Amino acid sequence: MQVAKKLIYDNLSPIYCKQEIESITRLIFEKVPGLTRLQVHLNQQEIISSANLAQIKEIVNRLIQFEPIQYILGETEFYGLPMKVNPGVLIPRPETEELVDWIIHDCHPANPTILDIGTGSGCIPIALSKNLTRAVAEGWDISPDALMVARENAEINQVKIDFVCADILNIGYPVQKQKYDIIVSNPPYVRVSEKSAMLRNVIDFEPHIALFVPDKDPLVFYSTIADIATDQLKPGGKLYFEINEQFGNETADLLSLKGFKNIILRKDINGKERMLKAEWDNSVI
Repeated sequence: MQVAKKLIYDNLSPIYCKQEIESITRLIFEKVPGLTRLQVHLNQQEIISSANLAQIKEIVNRLIQFEPIQYILGETEFYGLPMKVNPGVLIPRPETEELVDWIIHDCHPANPTILDIGTGSGCIPIALSKNLTRAVAEGWDISPDALMVARENAEINQVKIDFVCADILNIGYPVQKQKYDIIVSNPPYVRVSEKSAMLRNVIDFEPHIALFVPDKDPLVFYSTIADIATDQLKPGGKLYFEINEQFGNETADLLSLKGFKNIILRKDINGKERMLKAEWDNSVI
């Protein structure tokens, strides 16, 4: 085991911090030899088989090229739930877990109807369905590949969710008036001009269609989703967004102009304005 640990650390220390290497090491040992963190701690002198060591070397070689460990292993965890991931979907972030947690603790209907727009891996509606046990959830995405992953994740987590292929910017979505209690979205919001500041493991491997928006129209998805919400939210229904921290006030103003009320910006654990909630005021129509 010490040989494997040294192999991982020596190769990754030039490009990853110590904390990241420790996290990666834990994931590798869980996946390859199948050892828990406690087993690793208690069996420091255990010999790793040559086959397992070869697998670990292959993983390390891919990590050196900045490929995310989640894609290499084909899985991650979101809100305590297992999720399959591949380069066709974004890797779920802790900030999105915070958004899900806000919705769960804020939800009042006993059996809410929920729509996630831009569902990707399906992590948001799956986590909501697991924790709001009488929820009826739906997820839309433009990518058939992403929807395949989402359906697999729903099956793994034993929840029933209707996943629909929808291109919202071209009005390709099913129209059902006043259907949803909650609409949630973590849409593309990174401006193309911000690309140069991003890490290689994101730029080189994660799907750009799920990340970037034009500099000239950075709120295009928020505006479109808000328009959908005015039609498909029930009276008093809630709209939740994960947002670009640089456009919190602009996003709030956009929603206010469209007739939403009780708009709340919320900071994430790092003190950045990354979440927003708004209530649909149907009296304006």
